[in-house]
Amino acid sequence: MHPVFEHQLLQTRRHFFGDVGLRLGGLALTMLAGATAVGNRARGATGSRAHSPQPGLPHFAPRAKALIYLHMNGGPAQLDLWDHKPNLEQLFDKDLPESIRMGQRITTMTSGQSRLPVAPSKFKFSQHGQSGMWVSELLPHTAKIVDELALIKTVHTNAINHDPACTFVMTGSEVPGKPSIGSWLAYGLGSESNDLPAFVVFTPKFPASGNGQALFSRMWTSGFLPSKYNGVALRGAGDPVLYVQNPPGVDTDDRRQMLDALTQLNQRGFERFGDPEIQTRIAQYEMAFRMQRSVPELVDLSGEPQHILDLYGPAATTPGTFSHSALLARRLVERGVRAVQILHRGWDQHGNLPVALKNQCADTDQATAALILDLKQRGLLADTLVVWGGEFGRTVYSQGRLTREDYGRDHHPRNFCMWLAGGGIRGGIVHGETDDFSYNVVQDPVNVNDVNATLLYCLGVEPDRFTFKFQGLDQRLIGVEGAQPVKALLA
Repeated sequence: MHPVFEHQLLQTRRHFFGDVGLRLGGLALTMLAGATAVGNRARGATGSRAHSPQPGLPHFAPRAKALIYLHMNGGPAQLDLWDHKPNLEQLFDKDLPESIRMGQRITTMTSGQSRLPVAPSKFKFSQHGQSGMWVSELLPHTAKIVDELALIKTVHTNAINHDPACTFVMTGSEVPGKPSIGSWLAYGLGSESNDLPAFVVFTPKFPASGNGQALFSRMWTSGFLPSKYNGVALRGAGDPVLYVQNPPGVDTDDRRQMLDALTQLNQRGFERFGDPEIQTRIAQYEMAFRMQRSVPELVDLSGEPQHILDLYGPAATTPGTFSHSALLARRLVERGVRAVQILHRGWDQHGNLPVALKNQCADTDQATAALILDLKQRGLLADTLVVWGGEFGRTVYSQGRLTREDYGRDHHPRNFCMWLAGGGIRGGIVHGETDDFSYNVVQDPVNVNDVNATLLYCLGVEPDRFTFKFQGLDQRLIGVEGAQPVKALLA
C-alpha cells in the first residue's frame, strides 16, 4: 500500500480533526489574503512589494541600495586606458622577455607568431584629480571624476576566451547555467519598485569599427533561480518592450479583466500540478500589466532639463545609444530598481586598436562620467554602486602588424583594470600594481569573484552566507570555493 494512504487509514479521529482544523484555518487565512490581493490589483494598489527580499536579507545595513554595472564587452586594453607604463617606449618592437611570460598560455591567435613584439601605448597619459590618478587621453570626461573612483589594476581571471570569461565575470563561474549578478540581487534583495522589474538590461549600439563579440542571454538570466529573476532587456528600437502597448480596441480595464481571468486559470493549474513556475508566470503577467504604464513614463525624457541632456552628450535622446542607456539607468535606480546592467560591445581590438579603441571611448566616456555626476548631484551616488570593466585585459605585445601608429592586442587574463564608485566605495584610490609590462600582478591580486564579493558586501550581503541549494551544493555568486571583499576599497 502507498505509505500516504496507509498513514491516512491509521491516523486516529483526534489526529484527523486536529490536522484538518489547522489546514482549514490556514485555508481561510489564504482565501482572505487572496481576496485582498485581487481587490488591490483591481484598484491598482501598490502598497505591497512586487519584489520582496528573502528572509534575513540584507544581512546588515547596506551602504548601497542599487547596482549599475557597465560591462565593456570584449576586453578593454588596460595599457591604453589605465595602466600607465611610460618605460615601455624604450622597448618598442623588442621581444617580450621570457622571464615575463614564464611560459604562460596565450591564445591560438598569437601562439603561431614568430615574435611577440612589445607595443607601447601611442596615447598620452596625465594625472588628474586630487588623487593624481593616471588616465589616458582617450578618457577626458572620466578623468574629471577620478576622485570618485576606486581603480583596481590587478583583476585577474582564468578564462582566456570571451564566452567563458564573460560568463565568469557575470555569474562567478565559467560553467553556463548559473545566475547572473543582477538575478542574484533581484532574488536576495528584491526591489523597491512595484511597477518595474528588479533587474533591467541594456545592450546599446557600438561604433562600426568595433569588433562586436556575441552577447549571450546567460549574462543576465537567472540560471537555477526561479525565472522571475531574469533580467528584462529593454530594446533600443521601437517599443522598449514588445507589446507594451495595448492593441487597438483594448483599454486598460479590458486588459485587467483578461489578466484576472488568466490568473484564475493559472492558479488552478498550480493547485493541480504544484509547479512553482506557474506562480512565476502569474507574477510576470502582473508585472507586464504594470509596465504598460511605467515603461512609457520611464523612457519619456521630455521632463529632463536641457543641461542634464547636454551632460550625457548629443546622443542622450537617441534610443539604443550608450548615452541614452546611461540616462535611463539613472532614471531606473531613481525609481527603485535594484540592478541595471549595460553591456557595450566592440572592445575586442586584435588589430587597428588605435582607431577602434578611440571610437569606443568616444562613444562611452562622456555618458559614463555624466552618470556619476548626475547620480552625485541628485544625492543618489551615496547609495548607488557603479562598476566599470570588461571580462579580461589585453596583451602588451602586438598581434599582427606593429607600427608606431597601428597595432593590435590579444586577450590577456593575467591582469586587467576595473573601477568602482558610489555606495560603500572609497574614491580616489588605486589598488594593486602590475609589472613593468602590465603582464603579471606584483601586488594585491584581485580575483573576479573578489570583485563580486565586494559588490555584495556594499549591498549589505555577506558573500559566504548568500546561498541557494542546487545539485547538492550551496551555490554562491562567488563560487563554492568562496571569495572575500576587497576591504581596501571600502569607505
